[in-house]
Amino acid sequence: MFSDYLKDISWEQTTEAIYSKTDADVRRALAAEHCTVDDFMALISPAAAPYLETMARLSRRYTEERFGRTISLFIPLYLTNSCTNSCVYCGFHISNPMKRTILTPEEIENEYRAIKRLGPFENLLLVTGENPALAGVDYIARALDIAKPYFSNLKIEVMPLKAEEYEQLTHHGLNGVICFQETYNRDRYKIYHPRGMKSRFEWRVDGFDRMGQAGVHSIGLGVLIGLEEWRTDITMMAHHLRYLQKHYWRTRYSVNFPRMRPAENEGFQPNVIMSDRELAQATFAMRIFDHDVDISYSTREPASIRDHMATLGVTTMSAESKTDPGGYYSYPQALEQFHVSDERTAVEVERALKRLGREPVWKDWDASFDMMRPQHTARP
Repeated sequence: MFSDYLKDISWEQTTEAIYSKTDADVRRALAAEHCTVDDFMALISPAAAPYLETMARLSRRYTEERFGRTISLFIPLYLTNSCTNSCVYCGFHISNPMKRTILTPEEIENEYRAIKRLGPFENLLLVTGENPALAGVDYIARALDIAKPYFSNLKIEVMPLKAEEYEQLTHHGLNGVICFQETYNRDRYKIYHPRGMKSRFEWRVDGFDRMGQAGVHSIGLGVLIGLEEWRTDITMMAHHLRYLQKHYWRTRYSVNFPRMRPAENEGFQPNVIMSDRELAQATFAMRIFDHDVDISYSTREPASIRDHMATLGVTTMSAESKTDPGGYYSYPQALEQFHVSDERTAVEVERALKRLGREPVWKDWDASFDMMRPQHTARP
């Protein structure tokens, strides 16, 4: 399990190593045929800042070689905001006095129909708060069953499950799972997640192994930028990516590193601020590190940044997102988990991408690109 692997990686020593990288380390990483995690550390280090344009060119080249000029569009649907966790930065915090909603099967289908009126979406991400007693595996399975006539590629972002539960959901049409570790800093993890299921660091970080054991087709990793030193957190995610690729090599992977915005309940202020240039640097570094991984930007990021990065390394984007349950039809005025920055409609996003010379793809294009993708384990 990755939690055992992670015990041998010191957070403090990793941070020190990143900040001690030199100009020579950066140039060596840029010239490497296959990047190691140590090379990645050089590329996200302050020493790499003068090389941002070089990194952008490499990132664009590697992205277009692997993905062409396509950008896959998806849309999230929040099924519930009922949650038993106490995450200090989240609007769904259990102590937040707000109306809790769990969509009924009829409401779920109404949302699906409303989404299809926004654009020809085929990629759907179902999101829930973490409340297994009220919205557990059977509830998620039912939502997947209802979705199958409407969407061809179904992913979930829910509480970590058992391997057999992930496998069960694959029989209901599940293609992929996204899970945010939030931060890999084990010693400080409970500060942000003091109570509830999510307070169990090992259970969450080992959930990705359980996804791989269940044969989930696509696994998405994520860290939330704003909790801890972002360079160290993204390096830990790079370690995690390589570990998973080695052990579950048939699976496709994606990475997410959204920047935190204050929560509506307590106005939690990020501990760490990542600038736009640093976001670009992290994106370029990830693409140079791994040519095959999907890099996803959500509507948390402003339209201008999403448009710019769509030409330089990002391969997947959400569009016209609502982050409240039933936000597309049933309850359009509910409290959102977080505010979106890119408020354009799906059609406006599509038009903008086309103006940039990108090809927006609404359906799941994994199968066609898998034909181009060599079947091997992770690079050394």
